[in-house]
Amino acid sequence: MTVRPGFTLSNWRKAPTFGGHCATPSDVEGASAVFALADTFNGRPMDLAKPAPVIWYSDDEEFAALVVQAEVHETEEDDEVHEFLGLLLPTGETAVVFADDLEFVEDSDPVWQALLEADSEDDDDEQEDGAEWAGVDITDAEDDR
Repeated sequence: MTVRPGFTLSNWRKAPTFGGHCATPSDVEGASAVFALADTFNGRPMDLAKPAPVIWYSDDEEFAALVVQAEVHETEEDDEVHEFLGLLLPTGETAVVFADDLEFVEDSDPVWQALLEADSEDDDDEQEDGAEWAGVDITDAEDDR
């Protein structure tokens, strides 16, 4: 698994994005893209300004995220057009979602900012707990990646 840098309210605009063509497996392996689809046809990049702040709704939870990849693909199975979006979460994790699972927001949206802040606090707590348990200084461990 490739580690990606996360983002904060102050640096989200600098998050790396992917576009220009549909991603290939090598784009994903090189951490340029979040996903690459093989069982679809007529794939094309979506015309979308990226990174784009969104609220992702998943399993009765809400997450602050950024759209960093956006593609439209058709499937032979249901003969429909689907919009697939690659998300970057504040922790650096990624997800692939349908456009229907998101709400596009401005970076000034108070809900997005609160979710982003909560994710940052949770991540700080987990890193501190892990470092304490492992006896490792987090700042040194992050520099070694």
